[in-house]
Amino acid sequence: MKIKLHHVNFCSTDVPAMSEFDRTVLDLESKPSLQAARVTDSGYAGKVAFVTDGVTQLHLAERDLEVGFRTSNAINPLERGHIAFRMDDLDAFKRRLTEKGIPFSDYGAWAMNGWEQIFFHDPEGNVVEVHQDRSSKAD
Repeated sequence: MKIKLHHVNFCSTDVPAMSEFDRTVLDLESKPSLQAARVTDSGYAGKVAFVTDGVTQLHLAERDLEVGFRTSNAINPLERGHIAFRMDDLDAFKRRLTEKGIPFSDYGAWAMNGWEQIFFHDPEGNVVEVHQDRSSKAD
């Protein structure tokens, strides 16, 4: 299994201000092409901005305390944010988590076209995403 850091998600009540800050203070670049890949009818239609340093992305998402309830998942990745890793074999990774007794929420492809996502907690309670991009445009 190959895994790499993909993005960090920050939750905000003011996504435009966060995006402006990241672009003008940190000199990150906007990545508007990701807006077209969003799925907004599967439990989350909040505002999201995407910025990058050219390697790692920041996803700036509108905080939503109800996503877990709407999607029937125990873990809400849009309450406090999360760190995300891209994986080349998500099914094998799910087996690893199961073998280690680590519960996870399997969101499937719900927020981004082709991205199958799972979320779980690390030992300190931080939310971790692992996803596999099964679309033809995987980057």
